[in-house]
Amino acid sequence: MTDERAGRLLRPEESSPRATFLELFFDLVFVFALTRVSLRLVDAAGAPFGELLLEIVRTGALFLALWLLWSITAWVTSRYEPERVVIQFVVVGSMFGAMVMAVALPRAFEERALAFVLAYLAVMIGRPLVMAWALRHHPRRTVPLRLGAWAVAGAVPWLAGALAPEHLRLPLWMLALAVDGIGLGLGWPLPRLGPARASGWLIAGEHLADRYQQIFLISLGETILVIGLTYSGAEFTADRAGAFTVAFVTTALLWRIYFHRAGHLLGEALRVARSPGRLGASVGGTHLPIVVGVLSTAVGYELVIHHPYGPTDPAWLVFIVGGPALFLAARARFEYEIFGRVSWSRMGGLLALLLLTPVLALAPPMGALTLVAAVLAGVAVADARRSQGRTPERSASPLGHGEAGETGFHPAP
Repeated sequence: MTDERAGRLLRPEESSPRATFLELFFDLVFVFALTRVSLRLVDAAGAPFGELLLEIVRTGALFLALWLLWSITAWVTSRYEPERVVIQFVVVGSMFGAMVMAVALPRAFEERALAFVLAYLAVMIGRPLVMAWALRHHPRRTVPLRLGAWAVAGAVPWLAGALAPEHLRLPLWMLALAVDGIGLGLGWPLPRLGPARASGWLIAGEHLADRYQQIFLISLGETILVIGLTYSGAEFTADRAGAFTVAFVTTALLWRIYFHRAGHLLGEALRVARSPGRLGASVGGTHLPIVVGVLSTAVGYELVIHHPYGPTDPAWLVFIVGGPALFLAARARFEYEIFGRVSWSRMGGLLALLLLTPVLALAPPMGALTLVAAVLAGVAVADARRSQGRTPERSASPLGHGEAGETGFHPAP
């Protein structure tokens, strides 16, 4: 492939910012994968607190691997033209790997450990090799080579954990995730080549914003699945109907709080940022706890719908209260990334949830979820009142600054 043909893989400025049908197809795997994540946590919710914490860490490690796979795929389709056959091959291959990981996830710390790891490594190593081959002598070829080298380094603890005794699996996989995360955070530096700085990444900012908004909606879709499946599989009673209703209202409030101002302006912020790569990398990190918060809230829904007025296991508050609290904290950071400030309503809502937690341990699960919904409703109402009659704000991100003359499309590092 000549340099000219390799250069055609890069996204042209006239490329549509909307996600392609293939990318939406790819996201369907994550609807299934997030369901597997939620079920692992639901199954562990009745365990002693120490065992529950261990299962949260284990499930978190598996989810991080899935998140890294999804996130890097989103960056690939934001930097390269997704209509090209090579990029479509990469996306479909990543999709299959994610599907295998999702199938293996319920028993990934037991007999399916090797299947989970091999699927992950096949994508994380195979994808950059295909990209490097497709780019041939193009200057951007060094970027996938960096990714591939760091993925090979991380493969050692991944494989060691899959083959080691079960008690060594978690620490080895945490080490592997640390290698993968550090590589991503530092720009996968290599001797002589140095790092690929986020400020120099060529991306289609509005497309990347679209992808992060979609993964948030997918996580909300997971809560809808949990609400519907749990309620439809239980006896219809007035108590459960009330829990079903409050759970749905809570999901609607999460949607409202996310998209109010900052959520709507993410695409514009990335489009006008002088360094969209830097802002996009930060926003990607922020969406991780946002999605985790939503998934944790979904686990709380299932517990409440099944046991609306029974005694509250204090460990359940990790999901019923902890999920929304994590969402609000991450949403506050998201607001800072877009506007350079944080509204008092989000911090006030977060503080209220933290202060109410000891009291909620004494209330039935339905009471705890209702108070959480009331706090979120207060945040949404405060947002609406603050913006009423005012001119809509424009993005003023403190993270999107770069060198003079930078635009949404950057030269290769």
